[in-house]
Amino acid sequence: MRRQEDSRPIHRDSAYTAGMAMGRRAKQRQPQADFWIAHTQLPRTVGHPFYERLNQLLEERGFDEFVESECGRFYAETMGRPSLTPGRYFRLLLIGYFEGIDGERGIAWRAADSLALRRFLELELSEPPPDHSTISRTRRLIDVETHQAVFRWVLELLAEKGLLKGKTVGVDATTLEANAAMRSIVRRDTGEGYEEFLRRLAQASGIATPTREQLAKLDRKRTKKGSNDDWVNPHDPEAGITKMKDGRTHLAYKAEHAVDLETGAVVAVTVARGEAGDTETMLETLPQAGENIAEVACATNHEEVGERVDPAGPAEAVADKGYHSNDTLVALKEAEVRAYISEPDRGQRQWKDKPEAQAAVYSNRRRIQGEHGKRLLRRRGELLERSFAHAYETGGMRRVYLRGRNNVLKRVLIHVGALNLSLVMRKLVGKGTPRGWQDYSANAVLMLLRLWMELLAKAEETLVLPSEEAPEFPAHVTILLLPAAE
Repeated sequence: MRRQEDSRPIHRDSAYTAGMAMGRRAKQRQPQADFWIAHTQLPRTVGHPFYERLNQLLEERGFDEFVESECGRFYAETMGRPSLTPGRYFRLLLIGYFEGIDGERGIAWRAADSLALRRFLELELSEPPPDHSTISRTRRLIDVETHQAVFRWVLELLAEKGLLKGKTVGVDATTLEANAAMRSIVRRDTGEGYEEFLRRLAQASGIATPTREQLAKLDRKRTKKGSNDDWVNPHDPEAGITKMKDGRTHLAYKAEHAVDLETGAVVAVTVARGEAGDTETMLETLPQAGENIAEVACATNHEEVGERVDPAGPAEAVADKGYHSNDTLVALKEAEVRAYISEPDRGQRQWKDKPEAQAAVYSNRRRIQGEHGKRLLRRRGELLERSFAHAYETGGMRRVYLRGRNNVLKRVLIHVGALNLSLVMRKLVGKGTPRGWQDYSANAVLMLLRLWMELLAKAEETLVLPSEEAPEFPAHVTILLLPAAE
């Protein structure tokens, strides 16, 4: 068969008929990478100024030198692989609060993605960020007392900035969901699982092969089915079965704050089992607050600056009705602390053979009915709930991804310490978190717009319109807006 000839015209010039390689778009437009780049040319986010100022604040007071001296005993002197430095470790936990990240894995991922956080951690561009396993291994290495020392270091910084008084303290608690499941609980005496235990009860009642519906019906008739005396989670034995505020039942821990009601600073934080009573935990949190305040007063009160913090510790304790009990009020009276605790309605009470408790309860009742007591109770509701919202809601710690009370306490101490640092940052730069700093320019524009509208409204009110008797005249209103001084 004869090949069909191509009907397309062929140029006679050989330049058009010569072979030519086809250009590739990707290869043509791909720029050659620069070998060197200045750090000033790197992209900067709105978080950069906040973290730079925070780093400057930490360096001015010698944060790295302090934590290295406190953590030196946990590291080998001449042997071992290079470790995560203490200053970088505590900065990573601070990032958890400022970025609202709950777990150490998320902190490590965020530090790897953000140039602002890499600069805050003082990481080179070619230096990999620490892995989450390195963070957790360092946390297990450093004890609780060292984390408490770092928390007190932040309190000393607050005292130097005039943000800590220590005279009036409010106490309240909230629950943190533990990293353990209810379906994994077992009996303390036999080690049986929950379903296995129900099957044994059903067989004992005469049901040889119970169905799920029969097991559920049998379980509904039982009382005190979730008692912590009978059940425990083998993966996290220190977490307690607790009814959360939203009505759910979970394994949880209880975080309790002692807050300075004059400034909003958290002066002490403790962690207990989720089912622990308020009257029990308060007798641990309030002495811890007094110890912290006394140490801060000893370190920051000088003749040159005067008495920044009350050296005697808390003189007034404010709490809600869950903390009201005879033993609590008597203990506070013996410690010479005036109690302002809301009293629940218990009806008529019998005070036979209880003269000390009667005197303490009546004194507290008289104080909370006065104007000073009512003002303190309103202040308690404002500042204590605010600390919980910042630390555990926007701060991302409503659920913990650690197991064991000591591990949870270590994380909560530095997390709440970051909350205290945000008070200092709010005083210095006007915003306490990098997320708040993002809206700083927008807020400034809105303030200028509101000012402009108010000036126009006032000018319209003062403008006199010409009447028929008076000659017409032009009215001119000139409004000058000057930029605010930085």
